[in-house]
Amino acid sequence: MIEVEQDVATGNGRATLATPIPILLTVRELHHGGIERDVTKIALKIDRLRFEPHVASYQAEGMRFEELTRAGVPLLHLPISSFKSPTTLTAAMRMRRYIRKHEIRLVNSWDPSAVFAVPLARTLRVPVVLSSMLGNRDLLDQRTRRQVRWTDKIVDTMVVNCEAMRRHLIDDEHFPMERIELCYNGVDTGQFFPAPAPKPASVTDSSFLIGSVCVLRPEKALHLLQEAFALIRHLKPGMKLMIVGSGPELPRLQANSWRLGLQNDCVFVPATPLVPQFLRACDIFVLCSRSEAFSNALLEAMACGCCAIGSRVGGTSELIGNDERGLLFRTGDVGDLVEKLATLLGNERLRRKFGTRAADFARTKLSIEIAAGRMAEIYETMLRRKTAWSVH
Repeated sequence: MIEVEQDVATGNGRATLATPIPILLTVRELHHGGIERDVTKIALKIDRLRFEPHVASYQAEGMRFEELTRAGVPLLHLPISSFKSPTTLTAAMRMRRYIRKHEIRLVNSWDPSAVFAVPLARTLRVPVVLSSMLGNRDLLDQRTRRQVRWTDKIVDTMVVNCEAMRRHLIDDEHFPMERIELCYNGVDTGQFFPAPAPKPASVTDSSFLIGSVCVLRPEKALHLLQEAFALIRHLKPGMKLMIVGSGPELPRLQANSWRLGLQNDCVFVPATPLVPQFLRACDIFVLCSRSEAFSNALLEAMACGCCAIGSRVGGTSELIGNDERGLLFRTGDVGDLVEKLATLLGNERLRRKFGTRAADFARTKLSIEIAAGRMAEIYETMLRRKTAWSVH
């Protein structure tokens, strides 16, 4: 139910919710990936006077699962290991009971969990069903890509996190432009902000620190950063490279470090909740992905006042701008990355300027409060269109 409060002085009305609307956000896992972080931030920060968030995932474990549990967000475990497994039927029955018990009015699938959740939500006549596309679909296997393309046809709206993903959805996936909504990722500026801080123990002996934070997957192309670092480390004695994150690429990156003779200068730090501490220690932050949407890691680094370099891919240019808040290099081009690193290594004033501008941009344009407000606006708009709420 929507009620309208009247401003006595102006006669203008504003809509308010009589009771919070129960919504269900679905994701395959709740560990340390970027999409998992996005779901968690919205579940924690969306206005509780307007919405009652619930989160469903295939696995009842992980960093974000624990964070949501501590915050008291209701969690639904959907024990799906394979769609060919009998557990899929169990999960479907569990989700059916949960939606009916909690009177869920909106389901938003944030990743390929849409393949399971979207058709089921439609079958159960949930009033509003949305998907989110927060990464390039070229990263999906062919089977999953075909499946999510089918769910595209039955969702009310697709939410994207940058203009680059909007274009990808329209040009490559042929999704109708009028059914796309944009909500940029948001950063918690209460955690990520510029501040003087001692270097973490693993890099206390570094005179200058180049760093990157991400899940260690092939598309992050961290071998490029290692190769570029090997070519410029002589420019500053005592300089080190720090890679923070966990993932399947770790053994390969460690072997590459030895191949390049960086074993004493390339430090690997496992995924950690203490990301702000490591970001504030960086003199230069580098995102060298070959595929990216709107990088949380880059946004958080900018919010901490890091001087950033990013590959010219996806939404990275929307974050960095045209040499306004950092530098962009040609994707996959080690020589161009070396040139950008050398430019910043020799210009402290430029590094400080980029870092200051980046932190201000993150704080004023891309806070989690702004993102949560925008997502609430999308949800309310869709609910108004699709349900028979009365206005009086």
